[in-house]
Amino acid sequence: MKQNTEKILGVPTNIVTGFLGAGKTSTILHLLKHKPKHERWAVLVNEFGEIGVDGAIIEGECAQDGKVFVREVPGGCMCCTAGLPMRVALSQLLRQAKPDRLLIEPTGLGHPKEVLDTLNEKSFQSVLTVQKIITLLDARQLSDHRYAEHDTFRQQIAIADVVVGNKQDLYSEQDRAKITDYLGEHGGGDVTLVFSEHGVIDSSLLDGPQSVRPPDSFLESLNELESAGQLEPSFPESGFIRAQNKGEGYLSVGWRFAPRFVFDHTKLYLFLSGINAERLKATFITDKGEFVYNYSQGALTEVALEQLGESKIEIIAHELSQDWEASLFRCANHEGLVSRVHPDESSEKTNFRDNLIDK
Repeated sequence: MKQNTEKILGVPTNIVTGFLGAGKTSTILHLLKHKPKHERWAVLVNEFGEIGVDGAIIEGECAQDGKVFVREVPGGCMCCTAGLPMRVALSQLLRQAKPDRLLIEPTGLGHPKEVLDTLNEKSFQSVLTVQKIITLLDARQLSDHRYAEHDTFRQQIAIADVVVGNKQDLYSEQDRAKITDYLGEHGGGDVTLVFSEHGVIDSSLLDGPQSVRPPDSFLESLNELESAGQLEPSFPESGFIRAQNKGEGYLSVGWRFAPRFVFDHTKLYLFLSGINAERLKATFITDKGEFVYNYSQGALTEVALEQLGESKIEIIAHELSQDWEASLFRCANHEGLVSRVHPDESSEKTNFRDNLIDK
């Protein structure tokens, strides 16, 4: 595909899917760091929660590249509401990036079949060339009926061209056999099975045609969406937003904070370490630097980043705690906050709870 032409044609496109905590973002980051240096790649990220975190993580990790473009669609499956959120975001991303490859990361609780249906619409047929669908799987989840019997989990396996048994360094001998058995029962046919650690896969797995070809849907064309507006809300005067979501048997709560908010690193780490949840992702500006936090399968990791636009946190659980909000706000470093706030705005640090936005 040529970068210097107005038409966008035949962009190689891959869906990278998988259930909560399977390692989708780690895999995408690995692929981006090892892409050809001259190529422009685009990433469309969808998150279950209303506060998008993965996009900030990818942008923070790839900030120095200059040829990676990211767009988020937060708030549940991006194909809901007749597919409009995805189609608007995809249109804007393609026109901004004019990419050599497009990666799409649906939410771990979303339906990849619907994403695939959208990509195969008539309006995208000449624009995109849909290639291999990559599904990441943590084999340890197969021992838990909440995963193995979940409709979305099964759909992610059924639609896959390549299944990646990620986190193999944590497997038992039986775990590998469970993947093979599960694929035999729920896989979509001729599936390639590979194993990995930390989401590291060979980029050659992306190449090749998809095996599942759903019928076309005759919806609005790409050109009709060119002038659509931004999807992410701007900050109110208080400088933060809170939002909740629910679906597929899970609940989520998240917060976004404007860049002027600085958090106490020690207090924040203690708070995050004590959360009992199914999944947690966060990016925070702290008094000791900027960090990504990731909680899955009972383990919290912290990774330094070079550049963050704002602080974000998203928690997914079967039950939400009333104490999380107050505990999080107690982690705010008020000295750092005052230093980054305009003098006329410094009083906001005492009343920001009263300005909470709950969607």
